[in-house]
Amino acid sequence: QVQVVESGGGLVPAGGSLRLSCSASGRAFSMYNMAWYRQAPGKQREFVATITWNKRQTLYADSVKGRFTISRDNATDTVYLQMNNLKPEDTAIYYCNVQQYWGKGTLVIVSS
Repeated sequence: QVQVVESGGGLVPAGGSLRLSCSASGRAFSMYNMAWYRQAPGKQREFVATITWNKRQTLYADSVKGRFTISRDNATDTVYLQMNNLKPEDTAIYYCNVQQYWGKGTLVIVSS
């Protein structure tokens, strides 16, 4: 059974940092791209960042470029999202995605 589980969310003041983790199990995901998305209250889910299976390429939404860093550990099928200089507009539920699988999300709240 495939499981995708996010963790690391929380409440942080503006300018602070958080590191999200996503663990995928039930299949070998090391050969697939992995990505983070987020959904703010009242808004549609949007792309945040993605990383290729071999870690050679990353891509970021313009809104997080220069502040967020995506990385992965293929030995453990884990993907990370380091978020620095957080802004109130980063408040959202953050979801991990690999192939057609999604986690249930982890909530990030940035206070002003």
